[in-house]
Amino acid sequence: MSWLFGINKGPKGEGAGPPPPLPPAQPGAEGGGDRGLGERPAPKDKWSNFDPTGLERAAKAARELEHSRYAKDALNLAQMQEQTLQLEQQSKLKEYEAAVEQLKSEQIRAQAEERRKTLSEETRQHQARAQYQDKLARQRYEDQLKQQQLLNEENLRKQEESVQKQEAMRRATVEREMELRHKNEMLRVEAEARARAKAERENADIIREQIRLKAAEHRQTVLESIRTAGTLFGEGFRAFVTDWDKVTATVAGLTLLAVGVYSAKNATLVAGRFIEARLGKPSLVRETSRITVLEALRHPIQVSRRLLSRPQDALEGVVLSPSLEARVRDIAIATRNTKKNRSLYRNILMYGPPGTGKTLFAKKLALHSGMDYAIMTGGDVAPMGREGVTAMHKLFDWANTSRRGLLLFVDEADAFLRKRATEKISEDLRATLNAFLYRTGQHSNKFMLVLASNQPEQFDWAINDRINEMVNFDLPGQEERERLVRMYFDEYVLKPATEGKQRLKLAQFDYGRKCSEVARLTEGMSGREIAQLAVSWQATAYASEDGVLTEAMMDTRVQDAVQQHQQKMCWLKAEGPGRGDEPFPS
Repeated sequence: MSWLFGINKGPKGEGAGPPPPLPPAQPGAEGGGDRGLGERPAPKDKWSNFDPTGLERAAKAARELEHSRYAKDALNLAQMQEQTLQLEQQSKLKEYEAAVEQLKSEQIRAQAEERRKTLSEETRQHQARAQYQDKLARQRYEDQLKQQQLLNEENLRKQEESVQKQEAMRRATVEREMELRHKNEMLRVEAEARARAKAERENADIIREQIRLKAAEHRQTVLESIRTAGTLFGEGFRAFVTDWDKVTATVAGLTLLAVGVYSAKNATLVAGRFIEARLGKPSLVRETSRITVLEALRHPIQVSRRLLSRPQDALEGVVLSPSLEARVRDIAIATRNTKKNRSLYRNILMYGPPGTGKTLFAKKLALHSGMDYAIMTGGDVAPMGREGVTAMHKLFDWANTSRRGLLLFVDEADAFLRKRATEKISEDLRATLNAFLYRTGQHSNKFMLVLASNQPEQFDWAINDRINEMVNFDLPGQEERERLVRMYFDEYVLKPATEGKQRLKLAQFDYGRKCSEVARLTEGMSGREIAQLAVSWQATAYASEDGVLTEAMMDTRVQDAVQQHQQKMCWLKAEGPGRGDEPFPS
């Protein structure tokens, strides 16, 4: 731009110089000159097409600008433009330098990253090499152990073979010694027999004479002994018969001896029965709360606690439906008042599915009434055979000796109280049933009879005539099952987990919701099955590694219990009619 305005920068960038000289004009530049025909055109140089008019106008404009009042402003403007260009060049140079620095930093970062990767790879390779060396060392150690084990086994096998060989050699030596000893013994016995036979043959006459003399002497001795004994016995009998005082004393002594033996025998039998009735328990009784002398001597602390214990609630720990609970509570109150007034007890029949609380209520009823209880099973009567009648009488004799009154609970009573008209019952069992009917023909103020059965329709009609009240223990409903689940959950899971004395912990979940869910899933199950389910929860926790019972573990045991219950119901239906969906009359 400077040369356009005629400005020539000096060393300091100030002052204006003359405009650049114009190129010299060439002749014939315009119009191309005159050429004659046949002449070759003149050669063109680089200035042949240059138009100097533009330069002239520029020079003219520069002269005008020089003499103009805006010359200084134009110069400043040109300087500012030149400075702007220089600043732009400097900024570009700085940008270039920054880009170079950024490239250098990126190169340094890339080198550092590459170095880090290299170190990481070297570390990984070192670790892999160390692991491989450790694996080789372990493998080498295992190989050494295996070799040592094989060597030990080989040594042991060689030792066993050596011992076996030594034992075989010792056995062979012993057998050989025994064989030689036996041969020597046989030879010795044979030699002695030959010598004895030879001596007997040589001394046969002498031996015969000795035998004859000994026989004659023995015969003479026996005859003399018989004569002497007959003489003494005859004289003694003659003297005894002639003396009437001796005869009378002898007869009286023999009579008194016979009377003493007979009396001692009968007295021993009576004393044995009394001791058995007072001190022991009959063989038919499996469990009893009655305190005997032997039990008091063996367990004095437990007996004292039992004597000092207060009467319990008849329905404590027993979960029943509201209607059944009200009915059995009336029975408990009536039994307790009967005991206080020393009136006649009533006989009760409790029937229903197994595990519905019949035995538990019978025990609670006895403890609530202040009575003793005794539990027998009907299945124990049939195997006794002919002794069943005697055992039955002993049972009722023992029951009549109770001072507090006895509640006799007969579980599975249909096992021996069957109908006598059927052919399935044996003569011994029929006689035992008759003895039972004889001892229970009238009500007693000494004992109360409580029968439990799953099949009451098989009872003999005389048994039904002796029952005053029948109570049906049905399967628990939804509310009763929930109460049972909560009670057994507290007893077998929650209490052991909170006491901290056992290896049992409980995970965190909603216990009440889980008990309600379990009660809903266990429809048709008895109280005993629910108790077994709670015990299985406890056993599952004990079997775990950390002893913690989780909700999933409880669900698993519930599913197993439900499947087992369904299998039992299938078996029950397969037994025949009357044992299916309605096995018990209501």
